[in-house]
Amino acid sequence: MSTLHTVNKSPFTHSTLASCLSICAQNDGILLLEDGVFGAMTTAPCADKLSELIECGVKVYALTNDIKARGLQEKLLSNVLLTDYTGFMQLSIDHRCVQSWY
Repeated sequence: MSTLHTVNKSPFTHSTLASCLSICAQNDGILLLEDGVFGAMTTAPCADKLSELIECGVKVYALTNDIKARGLQEKLLSNVLLTDYTGFMQLSIDHRCVQSWY
């Protein structure tokens, strides 16, 4: 894999996720954390683009603790993978570099 993109801002109030999605490559990964997990919702502004990228091979993850803290368990796109902090560390190791979108 190439780049792990981390997004911590809500797509309802910031354009960071949209900017990230515009440059993601096929083997990249996206990790949604903090308020960025709102981007994993079926009603998120970027939900269609996120699903398209997933179909093209981009892996999208969301931190389980942040999903639970915001009560989003039942509102997520089905193809978003949940991970914990150990998984976050492994993703950081598995990718060539980490790009944070703040």
